[in-house]
Amino acid sequence: VQLQASGGGLVQAGGSLRLSCAASGRTFSTLYMGWFRQAPEKEREFVGFINRNGGSTYYADSVKGRFTISRDNVKNTVYLQMNSLKPEDTAVYYCAADSQRLGVSARFYDYWGQGTLVTVSS
Repeated sequence: VQLQASGGGLVQAGGSLRLSCAASGRTFSTLYMGWFRQAPEKEREFVGFINRNGGSTYYADSVKGRFTISRDNVKNTVYLQMNSLKPEDTAVYYCAADSQRLGVSARFYDYWGQGTLVTVSS
């Protein structure tokens, strides 16, 4: 499975960004998808995940109510809509996939994208 994340950039606090992650190499609808982020000098942090058909999502408390994960199984793409961005959301954002299960731990995911940098200025 290959994952290609895109959509990062520089945004002011309070603004919005939408990240995309395009998957290839496997039937997309068989993959559970997650988003993680890693700020400088910090551990990789769970952001949220979405199940195979998009009917169920789960978010970290730090982003709940501001971020929304969705997927398009025709376009083989998962999205992370980020609203009301804060400087503390600054990080490299990674999409991840697994064919077996969902989880909040990075160790549950077998496949990772290259990351896309989001910078939120105050």
